[in-house]
Amino acid sequence: MAPRCWRWWHWSVWPRTRPPPARSTLSFRQHFSTQEKTPQICVVGSGPAGFYTAQHLLKHHTQARVDIYEKQLVPFGLVRFGVAPDHPEVKNVINTFTQTAHSDRCAFWGNVEVGRDVTVPELREAYHAVVLSYGAEDHQALDIPGEELPGVFSARAFVGWYNGLPENQELAPDLSCDTAVILGQGNVALDVARILLTPPEHLEALLLCQRTDITKAALGVLRQSQVKTVWIVGRRGPLQVAFTIKELREMIQLPGTRPILDPEDFLGLQDRIKEMPRPRKRLTELLLQTATEKPRVEEAARLASASRAWGLRFFRSPQQVLPSPDGRRVAGIRLAVTRLEGVGEATRAVPTGDVEDLPCGLVLSSIGYKSHPIDPSVPFDLKLGVIPNMEGRVVDVPGLYCSGWVKRGPTGVIGTTMNDSFLTGQMLLQDLKAGLLPSGPRPGSVAIQALLSSRGVRPVSFSDWEKLDAEEVARGQGSGKSREKLVDPQEMLRLLGH
Repeated sequence: MAPRCWRWWHWSVWPRTRPPPARSTLSFRQHFSTQEKTPQICVVGSGPAGFYTAQHLLKHHTQARVDIYEKQLVPFGLVRFGVAPDHPEVKNVINTFTQTAHSDRCAFWGNVEVGRDVTVPELREAYHAVVLSYGAEDHQALDIPGEELPGVFSARAFVGWYNGLPENQELAPDLSCDTAVILGQGNVALDVARILLTPPEHLEALLLCQRTDITKAALGVLRQSQVKTVWIVGRRGPLQVAFTIKELREMIQLPGTRPILDPEDFLGLQDRIKEMPRPRKRLTELLLQTATEKPRVEEAARLASASRAWGLRFFRSPQQVLPSPDGRRVAGIRLAVTRLEGVGEATRAVPTGDVEDLPCGLVLSSIGYKSHPIDPSVPFDLKLGVIPNMEGRVVDVPGLYCSGWVKRGPTGVIGTTMNDSFLTGQMLLQDLKAGLLPSGPRPGSVAIQALLSSRGVRPVSFSDWEKLDAEEVARGQGSGKSREKLVDPQEMLRLLGH
């Protein structure tokens, strides 16, 4: 078994991984003295949380070195694999992340799964501080009968499928049904509904404008989709929806579709709007207007000609996925009718005892993402799905930090994650300045790269990613797209000569 003492790795690996310095460079002793002043910091995860944490550390400490480890071969996490393919402007943050990765004090190491290829204790021996920013890589299960039926998917997997996440490329959703049901009323639910209902000609227009990087396979399936109606179901009411006004407005204006909202769901809301915070007020006003106001002549004509529809169903909680007569796939979903109890943040939905069966051929669960423990040495709250922390400092583990969704739960947008990650970086630098982190030099990536090599793991660098990036862009240009994503890890490795 490989020894874990970083000093062993530091002294034994150095001659094999770095050439002896030329006479004009620093002497070994001078180099070692410099190393003592260089904090070696490791970030696990290369999504927004990871890159924003690295950005803050590099900006506010002029000597810190930051290594970013990522289990995928490619960087950027949910910016690449979670943002809707018809929202290219949201992906512009990749330009900022690329600038961070190009810093001579930053290194990206893809194809390295922390917890499998290298442990957190091994990282902590090699670095002065470790930041866990690996996000929420799983979905919340429904935990209802019939969830395992063909035709039932997590929205997370569905998004990963059309966005080119390698692990979801075998999903093969059957879109030959007329009706789909999405459980959950957040932005991801609306993203999925929009992609399902976008007319094929509109997808083609996005291609011509090079405004989508949806995968070739997904585009082929969506072109043949027979889905005409999508119900977006929530267990609570209009005041508790989790999507934003931008996403709602896009759904309302989606070409070839019309909204279905029951005016009775909005009775009494007009009087409560005045007390709401501005974002919630604007969102509720738009919902109310869509549900109750008569559209203008042009809008009425557009809605009348729409061949597809989407609707919001409130006060409904999934109770059972109903099978087809032969039991081989989903045929509908049984919903418990609910009512609200409590006020404010304590409002919860409770069953009334009534049920409703909704026929459908596709069920997509969008009730939230979930983080997993990464290593037995790291404390983890299984109920909340987060690493216990105080402002990013992992409880009872000095030198270990967290940022992003694994820190606060899967909530908020990229801007929320940015502020959250900056705060974690600030806490780390405060601890460094106060002398609360290990003193003396640490070998950083020198030790970890040797350890990975001894285990047959071949990391992928950022320059390797840029080669894959250029290949994707070139393939996209051949088919009129901004890029054609590579989805097969083995093909990626072959292209890199690994």
